[in-house]
Amino acid sequence: MTPETSYFATRLATDEVDLLAAQRLRYRVFVEELGGDGLLVDHQGRFERDEFDPVVDHLVLVDNRRSRDDLDHVVGVYRLLPGERAEAFGRFYCDSEYDLAPLRASGRSLLELGRSCVDPAYRGGSGMFLMWNALADYVLARGIEILFGVASFHGTDVQALAQPLSWLHHHHLAPAAIRPRARPDGFRRMDLIPAEQLDRRAAMTGMPALIKAYLRLGGMVGEGAWLDRAFNTTDVFLMVDTKAMSEKHRKFYETRQGQ
Repeated sequence: MTPETSYFATRLATDEVDLLAAQRLRYRVFVEELGGDGLLVDHQGRFERDEFDPVVDHLVLVDNRRSRDDLDHVVGVYRLLPGERAEAFGRFYCDSEYDLAPLRASGRSLLELGRSCVDPAYRGGSGMFLMWNALADYVLARGIEILFGVASFHGTDVQALAQPLSWLHHHHLAPAAIRPRARPDGFRRMDLIPAEQLDRRAAMTGMPALIKAYLRLGGMVGEGAWLDRAFNTTDVFLMVDTKAMSEKHRKFYETRQGQ
């Protein structure tokens, strides 16, 4: 433990104060910073919320130096929806953007990740690493086989994102048997540049850090991007098959459980 991480705690949201603080952080990032909106967003109270909040687990990163009274203590959040809970609820969040039939038909144990964000003051530090550790514990404890969710590029101009989108399509496309496809109402092709004309440096420079982190874990993408105009983003479907992780990362996860 370092002096920085000694102030941090990771946990599933334990009470209403944790949940409200997570929604307040989401508002600062997704609404104020990125220009998003939604039917259940509370602009007066500054809470970003939707109909999934009551049924998901909120994995939060807490800075114990910050005030719970001011809902300032949650500085990172991941929203987690296990497959059996989504089935009982009726759908995953991603169902509105992608056809998930291939994943459901796979018979694999699923976990949807969403609404991932970190307070700007904590980006680039150890906070996200701690959250990934906590996520690994969650995944292993529940025997999750496939992690998935949408990851976002800021803005809806796909031509401006041609290099990273094309790179993902040509180099990280999921196998057809388990590959979700973007729904027609927001579908945009990702193969905008031929593979031989891609500029790897430009593609990586334009790639959000979260997407690059998933790729390092063996992440794969679905077919097509989806324009989320409410949140002013271009979304791509990302999945990680925990059985197909590199040996290096598998050992990291297993070590955390003493396996």
